Amino acid sequence: MRLIILLAGLLPVMAAAEPVLIAGPLGPLEAERIAVGGAAHAVVIVPGSGPTDRDGNSPGTGLATDSYKLLAEGLAQSGIASLRIDKRGLYGSAAAIADPNAVTIGAYAGDVRDWVSHAADLAPCVWIAGHSEGGLVALVAAQDPPDRLCGLILLATSGRPTGRLLIEQFEANPANGPLMPEISSIVADLEAGKSRDPASVTQALQPLFSAELQRYMIDLFSYDPVSLAKGWRGPVLIIQGDADVQVRPHDADLLESALPQARRIDLAGGTHMLKAAVPGRPFATYTDRALPLHDALVPGIVAFIDGASARR
Repeated sequence: MRLIILLAGLLPVMAAAEPVLIAGPLGPLEAERIAVGGAAHAVVIVPGSGPTDRDGNSPGTGLATDSYKLLAEGLAQSGIASLRIDKRGLYGSAAAIADPNAVTIGAYAGDVRDWVSHAADLAPCVWIAGHSEGGLVALVAAQDPPDRLCGLILLATSGRPTGRLLIEQFEANPANGPLMPEISSIVADLEAGKSRDPASVTQALQPLFSAELQRYMIDLFSYDPVSLAKGWRGPVLIIQGDADVQVRPHDADLLESALPQARRIDLAGGTHMLKAAVPGRPFATYTDRALPLHDALVPGIVAFIDGASARR
């Protein structure tokens, strides 16, 4: 019994997860904080695209992963604090703006910088972990880095402009074949900064190319992750699953070429949700929150952060 008590004293002192608020444009921005006593590092976890919440779920679309929640808990067990955020206009941050569609990547990045500054109360060294589109937001935020920003963790992040990635994702489904000329044409217009009258778009595509979403896409498609990556000279970890059907290993290759200082982890059998693919259940990691994270994910991040700290 005495041995158990002694060993327990070696574990990090982890506070319960709790919501925290900072000022947003019209109302507060909210995140979930896990504080760890004596932590040297904290990670700000930035969600991917669409209405994805701080835990990695999207009730309206059926996405149920808990990936970000599991990541924060795993980091805490290794002595690393975290903030996992709700994006402006959504969930706990719903009051921050009047229209959740009236957002830009630059505005998201500004919020992330504010969260990094807030996370400095948790630990002296703060990292941004951006998942998918959140990785693009991390790269933009790092162009004007807050004082306490120590580095970036790019999780399943595209190395190509999002318009190019969107076309590839549509092409992967043969049923979209008849629609591809129109999709490619609309994306080309949006990349050029021109919108389309939604009423002129094929009815099946109208939900994807509504007027509100077109405004957001014009901004989103204007960013080149490789160009942004070349502007970051600090530590960076690239994590890519080889079973990811949304962002490909080629994207990680592009980012790695632009970031010669980067470390890279390839998750064998890892999906876009940072979990191991389940044979015969192609959507399991998108819908089964009980599935654990890929077993190489958290140890890889912890080893990278510890190694980067030793090199500072």
